[in-house]
Amino acid sequence: MFSRLRSDIQCILDRDPAARTAWEALTCYPGLHALVLHRRAHWCWNHGFKWLGRFISHVSRWATGIEIHPGAKIGERVFFDHAMGVVVGETAEIGDGCTIYQGVTLGGTSLYKGAKRHPTLGRDVVVSAGAKVLGGFVVGDGAKIGSNAVVIKPVPAGATAVGIPARIIPSKMGESADVTTSPKFSAYGITLDDDPIGQAMKGLIDNASSQEHQIALLWQAIEKLSGSQTAMNKDCVPKDAALTETFEADKLNQLVGK
Repeated sequence: MFSRLRSDIQCILDRDPAARTAWEALTCYPGLHALVLHRRAHWCWNHGFKWLGRFISHVSRWATGIEIHPGAKIGERVFFDHAMGVVVGETAEIGDGCTIYQGVTLGGTSLYKGAKRHPTLGRDVVVSAGAKVLGGFVVGDGAKIGSNAVVIKPVPAGATAVGIPARIIPSKMGESADVTTSPKFSAYGITLDDDPIGQAMKGLIDNASSQEHQIALLWQAIEKLSGSQTAMNKDCVPKDAALTETFEADKLNQLVGK
């Protein structure tokens, strides 16, 4: 028990630069208190003391602002950072090394008792503030859930899910799309990669700009060729031909956040 508690405290010190000492983490971090109480509630739940497990969970919710059903399974070194308003459902599973921020819901979309209704988080998953992960699917190891994302389908390992409903930014070269390479942990799951819809818009803008450039070059070439021919052929370039580029690609990229 004490070994696990030391591990929990150390993961807080590793991931939260505001944590100064082990004593501060032990006494002032509601996420740690919620974990300790959940382990008692989970033990009671698994040993047939259902009401007592729910009561301990209820007391924990009142004391910490974090609601974890006693039936939920939580691994080692899980860190609930701030975590006010977090809700973890009965059949949810949280893998080792996960980090969950405030306002997160690991919820279910089914009303069938006994069914797997809530998500399973793999190892080292980061679920950012306000995110909702809804359903009995798997979020792969090392995945990131962006702030306020609504995830309703599986997330591959190392990928990042953003938006409503969440869209998937796949990992590159088998690595997660973290904002930093060292240390591996990235607070709030921030990523250097952009929203996939924004990436698609940037691709369309760049393609349109390239096409206008090519068309302008073609008209310029035709104008030169017509100038070297007889007077009869000099009118082959229309008056409204775009001999110069007017497409404002940079301005449009700024509008879509690029």
